[in-house]
Amino acid sequence: MFSRFAALVAALLSALACATPSFAHEGHDHEAAPPAIAHVSPRAEAQSAAFELVAVPKGGELEIWLDRFDTNAPVEGASISLETPAGSVEAVAKGPGLYRVPAPWAAKPGRTDLIFTVMAGNDMDVLPASLTVLASANGVEPTAAIAHSPDIGKISPWIAAVALMGGAATPILLRNRRRLWAPALGVGLIVVFGAARLFASEGHDEAPVPAPVAADRPGVTADGLIFVPKPSQRILAARTQLSETGSHSRSIELPGRVVPDPNASGIVTAATAGRLSPPPGGFPRLGQRVKKGDVLAYVAVPFLAIDRSTLHQTAGDLDQQISIVERRLTRQESLIKTQAVAQATLDDTRLELAGLQRRRADVDNARREPEPLVAPVDGVIASANAAAGQIADPNSVIFQIVDPKRLWVEATAFEPTALSGGGSARTADGKSFALDYIGSGLADRNQAVPVDFALHSGSEDLRLGQFVTVSAATNETKTGVAVPRASIIRRSNGQSVVFEHVRAELFAAREVRIEPLDGDAMLVVSGLDPGKRVVTQAASLIDQVR
Repeated sequence: MFSRFAALVAALLSALACATPSFAHEGHDHEAAPPAIAHVSPRAEAQSAAFELVAVPKGGELEIWLDRFDTNAPVEGASISLETPAGSVEAVAKGPGLYRVPAPWAAKPGRTDLIFTVMAGNDMDVLPASLTVLASANGVEPTAAIAHSPDIGKISPWIAAVALMGGAATPILLRNRRRLWAPALGVGLIVVFGAARLFASEGHDEAPVPAPVAADRPGVTADGLIFVPKPSQRILAARTQLSETGSHSRSIELPGRVVPDPNASGIVTAATAGRLSPPPGGFPRLGQRVKKGDVLAYVAVPFLAIDRSTLHQTAGDLDQQISIVERRLTRQESLIKTQAVAQATLDDTRLELAGLQRRRADVDNARREPEPLVAPVDGVIASANAAAGQIADPNSVIFQIVDPKRLWVEATAFEPTALSGGGSARTADGKSFALDYIGSGLADRNQAVPVDFALHSGSEDLRLGQFVTVSAATNETKTGVAVPRASIIRRSNGQSVVFEHVRAELFAAREVRIEPLDGDAMLVVSGLDPGKRVVTQAASLIDQVR
């Protein structure tokens, strides 16, 4: 029984001696963290309060990308002096924020300390940085082979010694010195398992493995950060701003639509039904500017048979009266010489004749002259419903004239809220316009309160009846960080995030809680600390990096 127990202990120790190196390799027990960014060429970066710099060796040169630290905007026209192992050298501008210097020393593996002296306008900074070039990152073709570690398949001498000592000590501890087969069994097992592992990995050690090729492309790091190299940031036009905490007026969002200012708009209608005809210059077209008093169209009133008969009868009566008065006037003019007729009588007859002639002319004009439709205000033709020969109904809108610089927004509030007098309107395509509060109605309209705002200048792109979202400021205040609406990204789970520019080429998504502030900005109530660089432009494109 003791002999079997000794053999079992020796066998287990021998197997442990052979298996321990294998398990160590299979689990990668090297305590080496994976690289943060895979397949990225060597680079050096430095930051200051004014500048952010990234240097990348490429083709025997050192590419230097220089941006503003707070806005991430390229710095143009800068002067960069670089202290290198080969001495001081001046960088040459090759594009917006891109500079290059000869760098033959960058092809050698190892670490190189660099000092950049940057001058741009009134700003000057000295930026130290270090560039580390690995041996496998230079001079290796994409199809080059990398052999496995030579330690794979080896047996640790310490484990083998322990196994032999354990196998030799087992019969001694069991008081059986003659049974020396236990250590021999341990040695045999070590040789057998070791040879099996060496033969199994003999062909594997010589198999070439392609080395990763440096390719600076956007990607996600192992810790969840988003890597966007500087060239890609230039293509995406990524911009940032420093977050600042402050007190802002709380805003509420209201649905609204664009309406004309009643003091700078008007409509053209026909008082009676009639047939439309164009003026000498033709009907005004849409968008044409007109002035007050301009004739826009004519309305010819059609006469029925009974109307014509009445006009003829009236004209006949007037003609008869005119003939009688004319004869009377002729007789009185001949008698005035003999003073048989007073001068006052003669004057009265002349006035009577003139009145009858005017009435007769009015009858003729009623049959020939149409009614002119004139512009009531200065402005632009916003709508037109006129065609030659069209019968215009009474009170039907034929033309609408609007001053595009004086428009209102009529919003609808579903709860009573004290407004502070300002706001903004945002269209569906993201354009924003400033508003001035005019007033709100005292009578509900469809169980809501109408609220009027006046648009500032720059509203020529809006259309009458266009729907907008109104952000109206209230008397309440909120504390938080104001960021542009383009900075807020809504994830598929409904969570809102912003991207923080944590390093020169790294971005981190921060979950935030937001509230509407105005048409251009949102208020981050929590989730973002002040003094952080928040992406204000191209945030949606950075979110697509996978």
